[in-house]
Amino acid sequence: MTTDILRGRGRPRSFDPDEAIATAQRLFHERGYDAVGIVDLTKALGINPPSFYAAFGSKAGLYARILERYAETGAIPLAQILDTDRPLALSLAEVLEHAARSYAADGTATGCLVLEGTRCNDKEAREASCGYHVAAQDLIRRRIAEQYPLEADRLADFVCTVMAGLSASARHGQGLDRLLDTARLAGLALAQALPR
Repeated sequence: MTTDILRGRGRPRSFDPDEAIATAQRLFHERGYDAVGIVDLTKALGINPPSFYAAFGSKAGLYARILERYAETGAIPLAQILDTDRPLALSLAEVLEHAARSYAADGTATGCLVLEGTRCNDKEAREASCGYHVAAQDLIRRRIAEQYPLEADRLADFVCTVMAGLSASARHGQGLDRLLDTARLAGLALAQALPR
């Protein structure tokens, strides 16, 4: 879907909100929410501030749309990985290895967009990120509870803490090999904690 927006006093030009969201997502993922300003966004999107606010409402409004897109296209497919017939420890280990690969896949946009957003200064953007983070934690906890109800909280906390550590380590420059080593070590711990 494209819309025409006015660029100053000039002719209207075509504006594709989906393309704009993808462009802005890249900026937020590369730099972090707090380091991206409206000037950065309007320059990258090729629009002026009034057009930006008309299209997205606010920086946090744009970020919420980016998180929705990320959840649909770029986040770890938790439900797909966890909804299998194999032993749960293997599925959880795959989640962690997938996270390691995903967080290191792009050297300029490392880590998890959602996890990194949970630490931003903007309350509205932070709450949006936290909503996605809590939903992922709940999915992991529910899946564990189906087989191991007494272990669900402890093991879900472990998996989510490892994922947060992988994201932060990738953000700080740790390479794929080391991230995978950490994920695999955590997988061994899960195999010990969960009987087959």
